[in-house]
Amino acid sequence: MCGAASLGLEPNREDATTVITLRRAMAADALALSRIAEATFRAAFSAASTEAEMDRHCATRFGERHQGEEIAARSLETWLAMDGEAIAGFAQLRIRVRPSCVRAASACEVQRLYVDARFHGKGVAALLMDVCIDSARGHGTAALWLGVWERNLRAIAFYAKCGFVEVGEQVFPLGRDLHRDLVMARPI
Repeated sequence: MCGAASLGLEPNREDATTVITLRRAMAADALALSRIAEATFRAAFSAASTEAEMDRHCATRFGERHQGEEIAARSLETWLAMDGEAIAGFAQLRIRVRPSCVRAASACEVQRLYVDARFHGKGVAALLMDVCIDSARGHGTAALWLGVWERNLRAIAFYAKCGFVEVGEQVFPLGRDLHRDLVMARPI
């Protein structure tokens, strides 16, 4: 596991505790998921591309319809970290897919793992990673892998803490801009 010890997270107020719950996304979540997916992607990668290319990428990847299709896809699991009725973060796990640099006989991909900035450092990413690890294990795969932008040092450090090591690289198109992603993997 990645080390998520508790679902109780300290909010900004001293007099209350936020409880994060995890659940699979449903069709009714598509609009809210599309909004947080685009917002967190833009926050993470706004410096990586021009505004026009960012807009082009987001228009094809984060709309309500696209998120609805991903939620319905049998080859993809979308997990939500919920702060009450609001999405605090999400992860998407692609089932039984692997690039050639991942040497395991079978693997699942953490396709996306994003957390709203208000919850950074509060354990939400660890909870989401743990559910991805558990789910991949349940699918009987031997490894879990992901692609991470080579300049996203915070994410790379988090994934290393979760047992991932660099095994290769791949190109990530952001609009027409091409970026280098590190491929990181870990055994299940």
